[in-house]
Amino acid sequence: MISAMPRIAIAVHDFAGAVSTFRHEFGMPVVDFSERTVPSLGAHVGMCVPDGGSNIELMAPADPELPLSQALQKFLDRRGEGLYALMLEAPDPQAEAEDLLERGVKVLPLMEGAGGRDIHPTATHGVLIRVYPNDSAPTGSGHRSAEPHLSGITRAIVATNDAAVAADAYAGGLGLDVDPLTNDDDRGVQSVLVRPPKGGVIELVSPTDPTRPLAGEIARFLDRTGEGMFALVLRADQPRAAAAQLEERGLAAAGPSGCGVAAFGTRLLIE
Repeated sequence: MISAMPRIAIAVHDFAGAVSTFRHEFGMPVVDFSERTVPSLGAHVGMCVPDGGSNIELMAPADPELPLSQALQKFLDRRGEGLYALMLEAPDPQAEAEDLLERGVKVLPLMEGAGGRDIHPTATHGVLIRVYPNDSAPTGSGHRSAEPHLSGITRAIVATNDAAVAADAYAGGLGLDVDPLTNDDDRGVQSVLVRPPKGGVIELVSPTDPTRPLAGEIARFLDRTGEGMFALVLRADQPRAAAAQLEERGLAAAGPSGCGVAAFGTRLLIE
């Protein structure tokens, strides 16, 4: 049984630069695990651990001889920097993988050195999902982020061609709680919220009115890259002021509402 969504990973070329950006520009507490993960996994791994929602994980290849580094490099070569994988937790990932296989979900063989099992993106509408043991990541630091006081990931937006079909995959395949389908005329999308027991939520969206700003962005994303993770949503006390402050620090504006920035190939929307 899936128990949490502890973190979502961003693949980057420049690990030190990404750590510095999230630590200083975003004001987030960041833990660098590279001393342990480079020898064992062949990859730099860092964790942004602001309070609330799910963590942002930063990953970069380091040792081309090891499988995780090879997978990250292949992603970067094909897609460039950006949202790489959505992490879930279960008490026993191997047992969970067997249950998923019985439900017809395409689960990949255990990667050498990996602590969890991968679900193929074709089973989850373009999202690479990794299932790890419970408590596989640190929780919030217990300290509020520095200005602009951003939370962790409250919502991960997944762009889909049909939100209702995607909802069936996340409910029937992964066994997650799923809200009813809603028509959001203001944003021009159909939307379904998927609720892991802990961490942020997953929002499955499909465009219905591309003349609306968000729907138009999602339609272009689907045309360009196909289904997959579209954006991460963070929370702030004053979203517009927070976005403006980040832009003043050199981050590019992103998001149809003007409340968001782009960093390392990732849209970070602020609500």
